[in-house]
Amino acid sequence: MRLPNYDEAKNREKVEVKYLDVDNNINPVYINKKYFLRTYGCQMNVHDSEQIRFYLEKLGMTATDTLEQADVVVLNTCAIRENAHDKVIGYLGRCKHLKKKKPNLIIAVMGCMVGQVDVVEELRAKHDYVDIIVGTNNIYDLPKLLIEKKEKQNIEVYSNSDIVPENIIYERDSKISAWVNIMYGCDKFCTYCIVPFTRGRERSRKIECILKECKNLVDNGYQEITLLGQNVNAYGNDLNLGYDFADLLEQVAQLGIPRLRFVTSHPWNFTERMIDVIAKYKNIMPYIHLPIQSGSTRILKKMNRRYTKEEYQNLFDQMKKKIPNVAITTDIIVGFPGETEEDFLETLEIVNYCKYDGAYTFIYSERKGTASSFMKDDVSLEEKESRLKRLNEAVNKYSKESNLKLINKIVPVLVVGPSMKDKDKVYGYTDTMKLVNVEGGENLIGKIVDVKITDAKSFSLDGIFVN
Repeated sequence: MRLPNYDEAKNREKVEVKYLDVDNNINPVYINKKYFLRTYGCQMNVHDSEQIRFYLEKLGMTATDTLEQADVVVLNTCAIRENAHDKVIGYLGRCKHLKKKKPNLIIAVMGCMVGQVDVVEELRAKHDYVDIIVGTNNIYDLPKLLIEKKEKQNIEVYSNSDIVPENIIYERDSKISAWVNIMYGCDKFCTYCIVPFTRGRERSRKIECILKECKNLVDNGYQEITLLGQNVNAYGNDLNLGYDFADLLEQVAQLGIPRLRFVTSHPWNFTERMIDVIAKYKNIMPYIHLPIQSGSTRILKKMNRRYTKEEYQNLFDQMKKKIPNVAITTDIIVGFPGETEEDFLETLEIVNYCKYDGAYTFIYSERKGTASSFMKDDVSLEEKESRLKRLNEAVNKYSKESNLKLINKIVPVLVVGPSMKDKDKVYGYTDTMKLVNVEGGENLIGKIVDVKITDAKSFSLDGIFVN
């Protein structure tokens, strides 16, 4: 048993990274059993679930979308917001009820949530029917824990790691678009963020291993690759091998993948050379997610974001100037401890200045153990909700304005699946990551096609396939 530990999680002493060649030879001891996998949170969690799914199927299981049919239930969790925590705990109630009917049911909780000390304490005290708890830094331990199942509650959570797993095989969700991890962990310690505690120190994969994985995807006909990291811009900083994210981005682009994307970027690490590389290659999509979090330099300092409002604006301007047709989206938190009305108005100013193509907006959510959890949360819920409403009105206005500019224009769309609302339509994404519902047959799925935009809403577009 290994429990999460915040002192261990905060350790950023220089260590020699060890590259672990993951053993994918797994004994299929769960033949004729079914698993139910539920994923919460960000793209990293979705990609982690592709790894989890591979392990479950190598163990001999088949997937089910019906909880009641499952022999093994895995919840891959998120820790960013309080409501994500509440959803998981609520769903565990359903699992507890099912386990009373099926005593041999195995329940595993994984992901960022179990990297939190208070969450694991809660699971031990109130949810002892959970059999396995595994952290993000040792997902590869799941098969062993399912095979051995030695304890009533088997907890293996590594709060930090010096290991970079390689040779991971994924049961990918798509044959069209693929996620590729380029690094793990985060060293930024933004004061509101639990991720450095749940995912540990920054560890970069070797460039040759990433290129090999990407080349394999190109050879297998994938249309799009998204490079993943908690802060992709920091790639290579820990290796001191003479290459960085701009080098990696350029070399992956040169493999010939039709579409190349990356998430997520931190403004503090975004270099001019990265901008130049994006502008140079047509297959690097002109879409950048650039979280600002607040438009107030005073609040940014309290958040430990390491840049000022003016520095962010300068970076934004460089992107707009150098990258043709670039679309920029962001993240914004309202109601951070100490945020005044004047601070919030500065956030509205930056939104009015940047006119983002879209934004993920949030009310501040305290995460126990982070630096901001020790600050006085002196903004009332009523004021937080009022600010969020005003912010969303501005964000939605500019998002729709951006979309309206595309009406009657022909844009390239990667079609990824059938529409869930209209059987005569398919859906996909423009190069600038705008969702488009397309009048056209399912024969378009997996192709990059020209689409004439006929209508625009705040969050999506409608269009017609152009031969």
